[in-house]
Amino acid sequence: MIRFLTIKGTIKKSLAPALVLGALFGSHAFAATEDSASCTSLRATGNPEYPPFLWQVENSSLLHGAVANLMSELSKKIQIPIETVYVGPWSRSQQEVRSGRVDLMAGAFYTSERADYMEYFTPAMMFTKSVVWQSAVSKFDYSSWPDLKGRWGVTVINNSFGQEFDAYAKQNLNLLTVASLEQALSMLGAGRADFVLYEKNPGAAYVQKMGLENVVSAVEPAISSEGLFLTISKESPCNTSELKNKIATALRELVDESVPQDVLVDALTEWREGPSKL
Repeated sequence: MIRFLTIKGTIKKSLAPALVLGALFGSHAFAATEDSASCTSLRATGNPEYPPFLWQVENSSLLHGAVANLMSELSKKIQIPIETVYVGPWSRSQQEVRSGRVDLMAGAFYTSERADYMEYFTPAMMFTKSVVWQSAVSKFDYSSWPDLKGRWGVTVINNSFGQEFDAYAKQNLNLLTVASLEQALSMLGAGRADFVLYEKNPGAAYVQKMGLENVVSAVEPAISSEGLFLTISKESPCNTSELKNKIATALRELVDESVPQDVLVDALTEWREGPSKL
């Protein structure tokens, strides 16, 4: 029987969710119906500014990318249609999952705040690094988190870099949040911020799209390395023990079969060869 574990306290390791949560789900104090037969389809969403993991194609209601492709493979395993939809910016995506209007979050870092309104499936679908982006004309020495103190940074609203860094940033850093990654990178390129915090691969994709390769760049070391998890809303009418068990089993099979790596390679190729505009 798969069971749900309640996580208390601050997680100190970036891989802790994958280690601690284990194979989730089973009995839980939710009012959701156990009649999984009534759940004939699922809606998933995620961060639409997240290539090669997810991106929005212009004038489309769907999201494309590695995670969307993985949802298609998961759909085949559980034999329930999963549609990965665009519902707005990243902050809106989180609101839609919180409310239960969208069933699944196709890609989220673990934080205790998010665990209040959605449950995490393990193992992680994929892993990604978050980095500091700097302007070429105003670079500063960076080797650890304290080097960001006293400077002005920008990130996307409701973004997370893992629970440990989020807690540090809240206490020590000056961070402005904006609606989109394009806005954040534009501010950095124009000298209106000292740094941008964002994931490395999606950030690089947007830097290329915006023609900023010689203007901004990522610096090492990464501020965090986190697992990208699939989650289900606690308010989803499809949140049943039977369905969660099916998803958890199918997801583990996909990871064991190296499907996430395969779809990521395909998505990188699709992006580089010229996807439709975001």
